Amino acid sequence: MRKLLLAMLLVSGTAAAQSWPVKPVRVIVGYPAGGGHDFTARVVATRLAEILKQPFVVENRPGASGTIATDGIAKGPADGYAFIVASPAETVVGAVAGLKMAYDWEKDLAPVTVIGDTPLAIAVHPKAGVSTIQELLAVAKKSPGKLSYGTPGSGSSMHFAGESLKTLAGAFIVHIPYRGAAPAVTDLLGGQVEVGIVGMPPVMGPHKAGKIRIVAVTSEKRSAATPEIPAMAELPGFNGYSFTNWTGVFMAAKTPPAVIERLAAEIGRIVKEPGVRDKLLAAGVEPLGLPPAEAVKFFEREKATYVKLAKARNIKADD
Repeated sequence: MRKLLLAMLLVSGTAAAQSWPVKPVRVIVGYPAGGGHDFTARVVATRLAEILKQPFVVENRPGASGTIATDGIAKGPADGYAFIVASPAETVVGAVAGLKMAYDWEKDLAPVTVIGDTPLAIAVHPKAGVSTIQELLAVAKKSPGKLSYGTPGSGSSMHFAGESLKTLAGAFIVHIPYRGAAPAVTDLLGGQVEVGIVGMPPVMGPHKAGKIRIVAVTSEKRSAATPEIPAMAELPGFNGYSFTNWTGVFMAAKTPPAVIERLAAEIGRIVKEPGVRDKLLAAGVEPLGLPPAEAVKFFEREKATYVKLAKARNIKADD
């Protein structure tokens, strides 16, 4: 009898996944419009809506390094009709850094996929008076506290990248956390901060227009989108320096597994489409589209890496 019941539940779950979605799906982003995760979410949501014949509505709910929006998913209905397009800050990295969260991301959220991965860009305003990463570090060492760097939030991978850069370079730059990449880039463009450490999508346009200058990327190798810009790992003393800003998708923990698998499969197919792939690559995003099981392993590796970094360099979320 028990085996029959389990079989019936499996068939029911599979049928539900095949019919999903039967109504609009909310796509939540914990940061303002105009940032890297907002860009990626909108690219994917547009194609999901076209393929699955239901609206996938992107909603921006900024605040507290993305944790407000994520808490809404963690504690919301586990029916498959809302998911968060998350950064490391409101999940893996923020938890390691001690960022205050009203949820336990490992227990309250179900990993769906990793849409893509992007190196961080270290960008400068002309006000900084530098044109290379070497010049930037020289100023930061000669005049501690003269420069400030903006990030999308405390406890983010950008925060880790900045603090690690300061440690390895023996320099001091003041950290200014924002409520997302868009406001950080706005202040960088206005010269309110001289340096920005953010994902590549929101700074590619201003960089190409000459309004700001990307002086380095934080991946181990140069980005295909900007092959002329050096990677930090190329610098003496920065071997192995690598920070990326992946885009993960999570649903409420008790969402039917069949629905999670369906969404992951659709996103996996979408990011392999030439039109979508080219659009993501042009913005500096390397498409991944991992299935749920691989996404879980990806997040476990990220957690181990950041736990080690946090302990070694005493990096914590700002109060």
